[in-house]
Amino acid sequence: MKSSSFQSFAFAPIAIAAMLALSACGGDDAPVDTTAALKAKVQNIVVIYAENRSFDNLFGNFPGANGLSSVIDASGKATAAYVPQKDRDGVTVLPTLPQTWGGVTAPGISPVVTQAQSAGLANLPFSVETAFQATASATLTTATVTRDLYHRFFENQMEINGGKSDMYAAWADAGGLTMGHFDYSGSALYKLAQQYVLADNFFEGAFGGSFLNHQYLVCACAPEYPNADTAAAKPTITVLTTDASGAYLPRLATAATSPASALDGPPVYVKSGNITPANYFGDNKFYAVNTMQAPYQPSGNAPVDVSGNDSLYANTASATTLPPQTQTNIGDLLTAKSVSWKWYGGSWSAALTDGTQDPASKRAVIYAGNSNGIATTANVDFQPHHQPFNYYAAFDPVTHAADRAAHLQDYTNLVADAAAGQLPAVAFYKPEGVFNQHEGYANLTDGDAKIADLVAKLQASPQWANMVIVITYDEFGGVWDHVSPPKGDLVGPGTRIPAIIISPLAKKGTVDHTQYDTASILRLITRRFGLDTLPGLATRDAALKTAGGQAMGDLTNALQLQ
Repeated sequence: MKSSSFQSFAFAPIAIAAMLALSACGGDDAPVDTTAALKAKVQNIVVIYAENRSFDNLFGNFPGANGLSSVIDASGKATAAYVPQKDRDGVTVLPTLPQTWGGVTAPGISPVVTQAQSAGLANLPFSVETAFQATASATLTTATVTRDLYHRFFENQMEINGGKSDMYAAWADAGGLTMGHFDYSGSALYKLAQQYVLADNFFEGAFGGSFLNHQYLVCACAPEYPNADTAAAKPTITVLTTDASGAYLPRLATAATSPASALDGPPVYVKSGNITPANYFGDNKFYAVNTMQAPYQPSGNAPVDVSGNDSLYANTASATTLPPQTQTNIGDLLTAKSVSWKWYGGSWSAALTDGTQDPASKRAVIYAGNSNGIATTANVDFQPHHQPFNYYAAFDPVTHAADRAAHLQDYTNLVADAAAGQLPAVAFYKPEGVFNQHEGYANLTDGDAKIADLVAKLQASPQWANMVIVITYDEFGGVWDHVSPPKGDLVGPGTRIPAIIISPLAKKGTVDHTQYDTASILRLITRRFGLDTLPGLATRDAALKTAGGQAMGDLTNALQLQ
């Protein structure tokens, strides 16, 4: 799958054209300067960022991919490669999977599969659609909203368990559901993966959940919370175990009330907070690794009041309001090179209006599903922690209003820009809750249709001929995957997730086995537009190599650039 790669040099446009012509005359074996070819052929990179699915959860049955057939045979029995799920002592093999605590299906969803009806499943991956036919007379589908699962920073590392990936059932708050998977072969995205390129060795950039992985997507870093231990807002600081020398381990301290066995109930921790302890990363600083809210609207925290410009800001007294961030991000680097870019959020404009209301008013868009918390087209359930640039001081709504207007826009702007042939060089699209495929409040079917429709609109754009679309998921959603992530740095990478590369330049009908993570998207953008390298990219690749592995790819192996 891998194409040749040579050192990048600066080429004038005429030289690039001449080089490409010589490569074409020389046949497929002729050397090609990948960077020069990338710059000549790719003018637009569009990133579509869905939610919370591991690779095996959706694409485990994809032909030619490293999927579930590696660990279960055609009859559903375990192969020698399957590592069974262990109990919380890390030694005992669970005789069955735990029940799905609280039930399999989300509130208000039919058919109902209760907690009791989820008991007794074999210690194996299982089909979510068919597993409960005997116990609940229920056949589920990709249109079913299942309950949410923990997808947090330290819990993810405990589930991965040093690379064995054998404690998902032990440390997941949802119990056995973590081992479930869907037959996604009838979906539009599955068909696009068959037509273009599916990457089956692509990992979430950071351990854990959506908040941190959105931040990692734009800065390859974790956000900082200065002086969190003395902050008046009192953010929650995680309580970890330590080794004999007192150094922190990536393992939460369990409470005395936590059940010893995963079969007896979900785990209970002393404090699974949003902030790391000081010096967890070795620099004596505090970092936000679980969900925190933006300092600007739209935010999960309402404004203090609507006097003057106050309505544009989140209440800083809230424990979950993150101070404005100042780290260098990909937007900064693109702007410095005069490369156009935008972040398009589904229902962004509606959420902005919703967020700037008087704090006494009930939110109708932000974290607003229906009465059962389920996202619908009428209750879109906008997730403000999925909007990473809104956490940055460079997008302060008063001092940088023009920059916000230029770079943070609505999905409707994306559709209009694509139709007019005016997409920026780099575009990010984040669907709102109803279309993002997140367990707990959204199904797979609605998001599949929305994303496939956008792909069709992009393919109809005048810019399609020179476009690369990357569809991926922010993180694993608490769901097991049989491929252990490579050993990297203290931020990640975490569990394997799906990624589809769609382009006229794609190596169509192939599975790309190159090792990637979320920031491989940043690597592609960096290479194409000649940007400076974000520090986190260098840190990740150095850590991978130190551990005896290899650096992450930049997605060019998925493209036919010769």
